[in-house]
Amino acid sequence: MLGSTHGTLTTDSRRARVVACGEPPAPAVHSRAPGGDDLDVSGRPLHSTVPDLDRFFRPESVAVIGASDADGRPNTGITRQLMAWAERVGARLHPVHRTRPTVFGVACSPSVADLPEPVDLAVLLVADPLPVIEELAEAKVRFAVAFASGFAETGEAGAAAQDRLAAAVARSGLRLLGPNTNLNAFEKFRDDLEGPAIALITQSGHQGRPVFTMQELGVRLSHWAPTGNEADLETADFLSYFAERPEVGAIACYVEGLKDGRAFLLAADRAARNGVPVVAIKVGRTETGARMAASHTGKLTGADAVVDAAMRQYGVIRVDGLDELQDTAALLARAQRPRADGVVVYSISGGTGAHFADLASEAGLTLPRLSDAKQAELHEWIPPYLNVANPVDNGGHPVGDWRGRKIIDAILADPSVGVLICPITGPFPPMSDKLAQDLVDAAEQTDKLVCVVWGSPVGTEDAYRTTLLGSSRVATFRTFANCITAVRAYLDHHRFTLAYRSPFEDAPRTPSPSFRKAQSLMRPGRRLSEHAAKQLLRAYGIRVPREQLVTSAAAAVRAAGQVGYPVVMKASGAQLAHKTELGLVKIGLTSASQVREAYRELTDIARYEDVTLDGVLVCQMVERGVEMVVGVTHDPLFGPTVTVGLGGVLVEVLQDTAVRVPPFGEDQVRAMLGELRGRALLDGVRGGPAVDVDALVEVVLRVQRMALELDDELAELDINPLMVLPRGQGAVALDALAICR
Repeated sequence: MLGSTHGTLTTDSRRARVVACGEPPAPAVHSRAPGGDDLDVSGRPLHSTVPDLDRFFRPESVAVIGASDADGRPNTGITRQLMAWAERVGARLHPVHRTRPTVFGVACSPSVADLPEPVDLAVLLVADPLPVIEELAEAKVRFAVAFASGFAETGEAGAAAQDRLAAAVARSGLRLLGPNTNLNAFEKFRDDLEGPAIALITQSGHQGRPVFTMQELGVRLSHWAPTGNEADLETADFLSYFAERPEVGAIACYVEGLKDGRAFLLAADRAARNGVPVVAIKVGRTETGARMAASHTGKLTGADAVVDAAMRQYGVIRVDGLDELQDTAALLARAQRPRADGVVVYSISGGTGAHFADLASEAGLTLPRLSDAKQAELHEWIPPYLNVANPVDNGGHPVGDWRGRKIIDAILADPSVGVLICPITGPFPPMSDKLAQDLVDAAEQTDKLVCVVWGSPVGTEDAYRTTLLGSSRVATFRTFANCITAVRAYLDHHRFTLAYRSPFEDAPRTPSPSFRKAQSLMRPGRRLSEHAAKQLLRAYGIRVPREQLVTSAAAAVRAAGQVGYPVVMKASGAQLAHKTELGLVKIGLTSASQVREAYRELTDIARYEDVTLDGVLVCQMVERGVEMVVGVTHDPLFGPTVTVGLGGVLVEVLQDTAVRVPPFGEDQVRAMLGELRGRALLDGVRGGPAVDVDALVEVVLRVQRMALELDDELAELDINPLMVLPRGQGAVALDALAICR
């Protein structure tokens, strides 16, 4: 981690965005929801609201309701800590207690109404905060903190109590932190550290402790928001606030569940637009983790694949361990923007260099081969039999004299190098001491990132504790894995923010003409037949095969002649989700007799299975292409989500899909396709032609538009297969399932 009591690795991350995202064309019509530019077509907000939390973190006056100085009482210790905190931040503290005249020698008010001055912040040391809220509202208190537990984290009764508390807060006009929170916001922060700081948001105070203690290693922290159950103030509020603070270089989050997925994305969007990195642990990758998180704070953890995709979509860097959280946040908070993506591994051991380079390359870091001229320069100080192409192996001896610094400077001078990483697997003084000092001195003279991995498990060596941690210019790690994770996040973040354009800027604000056509097709609470689902697709300009719905064998023969042989015949009915398993699909029919026989078989099977049909579809047969799936589902946290993946039976066998949360642009659709393991199929394999990726992208964007406009009406949509034809020929939705809300 980066450590120092002085100096900084400054970041110039707040800048204009220059790369635009594409959106499908759709002319505007009358808005269906009020709000103009503040709401999208589905009535959701397009901008996060930044609460003014200055007086929460730096109040001028504080009231402690239920203050105590009685021996052995929990409130006594809390009161003492709050008094010390108020003194540090320059706030006047007023104890409130019905019977005590003084608390720790400070005059006590019997009630909120008797306070001698208006109060910015009230801390509620009471078992039930609900009765106090109305008093605080009458006294025009701006903020309150409720430590009490026994709310949503305990089950249905507690959730109902929390709902009543939230409703009272909403009526009052004040903002509440909690319930089920703690004292972390009122910790003692070091004020002797300089440079960009980490702001910390946690839903478990204990899980934030490792990041907080990084101050002892010279890493500055500016704020800590322990959000608890989030009856009012939530993670998104603090994320938006911290993203606007000039002293904040990175935001570190420990998130168990989200109160409002949309609000979180809007806050993450604000951070991305401001170039402020957000590093987060999000619990809930497994069923056990999700269950424990829900029991802790009573919030939804969300489908992990959707959470993961949504975070990636807005540049939130998701990590798994608290050690990764602290190391990655520290690096991102304080490192300058990279000058190049190239990473050079420099070591005194060929084995160490090879090991680290192998792990770094596997993680996706770029290790460029140094030019012949640069290798020749390095061989002026390094024996010619050692490899210096990258990784650079110096053999050990050059680090002990003047050559060590020459080598480091030469590597950093290479324009293809943005990061120098030196893994030191164990101390070997005085050589390791000299190497550490050379790295620190070189880092002071460069605008490139210098990282050191100090592998000693002891950690008391002077080269580590004094030289490396005493530097504001060197990022020091204890493990290969954490170094690689942090450097990858650092490079990815700056690439992301350089190209970032908020998807909310281009989000549709008014419904398209397709919307009114589609609304007439919806059947609340029912599944649409394939025929009706395809009409829905047609309304949004998504191509379907030539087909006719018929109700007799004679009509089927006529339709086949008009559609053109060969044809496919399928039973169509709202009850049919999987027709193939029931034998209700016939393909490759080439004659009138086959069509008549197929009609008879389909209707007989439907009668036997007691399935009501609206008819039989006679469809154009489309054979050549790659089968894909495009779908819409509703996530309880984020609302509509759009999925794309390999289709047909492969979607169930391989589950090779990618998901995004609308709104998003063409760049995100292409990124989704890039995440698929089977992406190469779209480019043609075994002599097959490349398919029309542009048409596939357009279908996904049109489905996104449908998902946004029909959010209140459409519960699920499944286009499977979507046949993507050879390049320039488009894509055809061969089957579709739609379920109305």
